[in-house]
Amino acid sequence: MIRMICLIIGYMFGLIQTSYLYGRMKGLDIRQHGSGNAGSTNALRVLGKKAGAISLAGDCFKCVAAVVVVRLLFKSSYGEIMPLLSIYAAAGCILGHNFPFYLRFHGGKGIAASVGMIAAIDWKIFIIAAVVFFSAYFITHYVSVGSLAGYLSAWIAFFVFGQMGFYQVEQPILIEMYVIMTVLTALAWYRHRENIKRLIKGTENKLYLKSTK
Repeated sequence: MIRMICLIIGYMFGLIQTSYLYGRMKGLDIRQHGSGNAGSTNALRVLGKKAGAISLAGDCFKCVAAVVVVRLLFKSSYGEIMPLLSIYAAAGCILGHNFPFYLRFHGGKGIAASVGMIAAIDWKIFIIAAVVFFSAYFITHYVSVGSLAGYLSAWIAFFVFGQMGFYQVEQPILIEMYVIMTVLTALAWYRHRENIKRLIKGTENKLYLKSTK
């Protein structure tokens, strides 16, 4: 039951669709423009750097906030499994971002929210994923390549650090954490399936920051 509660708390935070709300303030539905995705990259393409930065920060922060709230609520009674409950809260936030019920489950791809998850759960993995993301992006200028490479590196690092005993939980709990992280990684790749198809065809759009508004 506690796992479901944490998932629901996270989902509620995930419903705060930063780029969608920002777009509405500007008189448009971000999902009807650009790639049709309610995420920070599309906000950057359609509305400019300020919108992209606000969307990125908002989507990251909401996942951090979900994890912090769960920790404040349950640390005293569930401290021994807090790393697991934290990742449940983060997973709920990513699901809320990707599938918001009030937008007919048409949200973003969960990358910015996942950045918040990684930052809240393990700063070491955050640094690794950030280095991989920016390296891949500046080499290719494909945000999708950077995002997928960064997520994959985070997934690998999570397993490595878990096996090194960094999270100090019992093996069954650790395995459960591995499963959730694997599902989230698979979901991120699935949400980028159209990007992957375009990358294979050579039709994926590159993003040059100097060319944005």
